[in-house]
Amino acid sequence: MAKFFIDPGHGGTDVGAVANGLQEKNLTLAIAKKIRDFLLQYENTEVRLSRDTDKTLSLKQRTDMANAWGADYLISVHINAGGGTGFESYIHTNASKASVNFQNIIHPEIVKQLDFTDRGKKRANFHMVRESNMPAILTENGFIDTQADANKLKQDAYITRIAQGHVNGVVEAFRLKKKGGSTVAEQKLTAAQEKVRQEAIRLGITDGKNPFREANQFYVWACLVPLAQRIEELEKKL
Repeated sequence: MAKFFIDPGHGGTDVGAVANGLQEKNLTLAIAKKIRDFLLQYENTEVRLSRDTDKTLSLKQRTDMANAWGADYLISVHINAGGGTGFESYIHTNASKASVNFQNIIHPEIVKQLDFTDRGKKRANFHMVRESNMPAILTENGFIDTQADANKLKQDAYITRIAQGHVNGVVEAFRLKKKGGSTVAEQKLTAAQEKVRQEAIRLGITDGKNPFREANQFYVWACLVPLAQRIEELEKKL
């Protein structure tokens, strides 16, 4: 049984960053609840949130809960501020090998789901990744005080994409199997499917990775744009 502790940053009297009609505490809770709901669709998973309401908690209370429960992994969800743009993730400055490995898997999976700037995988002496006894990551999902990022964060569909990116990374890192299904690693392409995959790669439609992963709208666009561009080029030559 894999135990995941999801921490929606801030809450209650600690609203976090505020700008553009948004409060960080509300966004982090919305993302965390979606992460929980998605993860519970997989076999042998338990998920706890540090809070599932607008509740005030100290940082120590959060890590104490995760440690007492014996979580296998901790994700602390945050929204950035300070005039930048994009997504970044943090592990501790003296992170365990497991934390490093999980960040290397989870960070790019989140980036794949978003059209935020990738600000990179980083390290910091944050309480949530320092005082947790298990591997941990802290994610900063866009800048609440940058209008372009805030406009995306106001959309429930975009919040879902952020959550889905976290879940895709966790599924990959922990080799989770969907209830009634199989892990991506267990699924094999038939000869006919492999032929289609290779042709799609040759045509530049896709990179061919993770063929069984559910496609979100942005990924479909990314696949179709090169094809549409090729058609447009051919039409100009006619």
